[in-house]
This record gives sequence, structure tokens and C-alpha cells, in this order.
Amino acid sequence: METYAIHKGAMIAPRKARMTLDLIRGKKVNEAEKILLTTNTKGSRLIKKVLDSAVSNAVNNFGATKDSLFIKETYINEGATLKRSKIASRGQIDRRDKRTSHIYVCVSDGNAVKED
Repeated sequence: METYAIHKGAMIAPRKARMTLDLIRGKKVNEAEKILLTTNTKGSRLIKKVLDSAVSNAVNNFGATKDSLFIKETYINEGATLKRSKIASRGQIDRRDKRTSHIYVCVSDGNAVKED
């Protein structure tokens, strides 16, 4: 049984959040939560919220136990880029790109679900 959660439009650059995401890929949920709690980055706080949502989906919708879940798949895609401008030297304008991310976390307990 697999469940997932997605956070679209997270206000963090994908390159920064991928560093934190690589720490938890393939680990048990309990171990991943401990890693995210001790990592002091904005990405770890956002990823923890998505992980908690995926675990809640598995527990509430399919009756899985939290101890048996592990992170099966997780990735971060690039979202919309917000274009902002700032005044630069000699009367010029610099463009500042504010990058966003789509965070995807899939948890599984290793059992396959039969579909009719």
C-alpha cells in the first residue's frame, strides 16, 4: 500500500531543498522524522510537513501502522519562478528570480493493494 502527499508552490529553491531530501530517501519514517527534526534548514521544515501528511494519509485512509512505513519515493521538481526586479547601480535594473518547488513524498509499508 502506497500513499503520497504533494506540496505545490513551496517557497524554496529546489536546489537547496534537494540537499535535505537526499538525507531521508529510502529510510523508515521514524528515522526520517528524527533526521528532519535535527536538521536546521527551511527545507527540512517543509519536507517534514509533507512527510507527516503522507503518513497521516496512510494511517487514516488505509489503516497502516506508522512503525511499518518507509519512504519509498521522494523528489522535488521545479515550480513556477517569480520574477522580481531590484534597482542596481548606475540606474540599471537587476532581475531576481524567486524559485519555487513541488515537494513529493510517497510512503509504503511494502504490501501491495489488490485492485478489483
